[in-house]
Amino acid sequence: MINKTTQDVRICGIESLRTPAELAAAYPITDGIAARIRGFRNEVNAIVKGEDRRLLAVIGPCSIHDPQAALDYARRLKGLSDRVSDVFRIVMRTYFEKPRTALGWRGLIVDPDMDSSYNIEKGLTIARKLLIDIISIGLPVGCEVLDPIVPQYTDELMSWSSIGARTTESQTHRALASGLSVAVGFKNSTSGDLTAAVNACKSASSPASFIGVERDGRLAVYHSAGNDSYHIILRGGDDGPNYYEDDVEDAKRMMASLGLEPRIVIDCSHQNSRKDFRRQKRVLRSIVDQIRWGEEAIRGFMLESNIEEGSQKIGDDLSALKYGVSVTDACIGWEETERIVLHAADIVREAYSNGGHEEVL
Repeated sequence: MINKTTQDVRICGIESLRTPAELAAAYPITDGIAARIRGFRNEVNAIVKGEDRRLLAVIGPCSIHDPQAALDYARRLKGLSDRVSDVFRIVMRTYFEKPRTALGWRGLIVDPDMDSSYNIEKGLTIARKLLIDIISIGLPVGCEVLDPIVPQYTDELMSWSSIGARTTESQTHRALASGLSVAVGFKNSTSGDLTAAVNACKSASSPASFIGVERDGRLAVYHSAGNDSYHIILRGGDDGPNYYEDDVEDAKRMMASLGLEPRIVIDCSHQNSRKDFRRQKRVLRSIVDQIRWGEEAIRGFMLESNIEEGSQKIGDDLSALKYGVSVTDACIGWEETERIVLHAADIVREAYSNGGHEEVL
């Protein structure tokens, strides 16, 4: 019996939610899609571990708010992926949850109608169906893991995941990452410090036990084996970018000091671009230059990209939103995405044809 004078005193409403098993039954994956996901995961894991010399390229909108535009974007990205598949394994960035420093739209899963109605079951349904549709097009998908329960609805569909700068220090997320079915990248803190991300890799690579939700909705204790496809994500910090050669060297030393294999993915956006989406090409240029000169610890890059460039604010009239324009961080447009990715692929391809990299001076 719940004592209402001490229990849930600040809760003003409780709504039942479909269990992960029920949602999966409504939107199942076929054996063919499951096999495709396993293949995608094997590729991503091999790249992260250095067994495949291609680069991981996580490309897509800062956040997804329009499923129709997301599918439009996915079809374009699939065409680009086919053109660079010899040097890049493109994963579509499919972020549905947005951590907020204070207030703001929290993402499609939490607020799909973008009106603070928080119809989370609708958001989970849209997200699961959209992920299946994108995979059916032929692209692997990557998500940020924010809410610790949401992965039960999406884990079987992902091929890559990230833990954000604001949650990398969280023991809950480190334990969860140790049991995720996919490779996981930890971003450095918003200050730019790498310590939390490196420690998170060490923690997530080790076995852990944590409380979670089973597919049928019951609580359970999960025991993980540890995630061997860990990596850090350099995203810059308060003091500026951290994608330069010296920064990569520092990250390598820190990981090696904890007995970790240095594995680095560089985020071309956020503080690495000084919050100017147009600067993402500069970061990518530096990444491929380091690859050309023999840097083997860099395993991939991230680009925030959409159909149209820039960003827009969410107003009261949602019909006024421009098609294919981000409602969170500003993104480069499709034409720029295609141009810089193809150019980067040519540079990496040339380096590989010269025996793997240029002669190091």
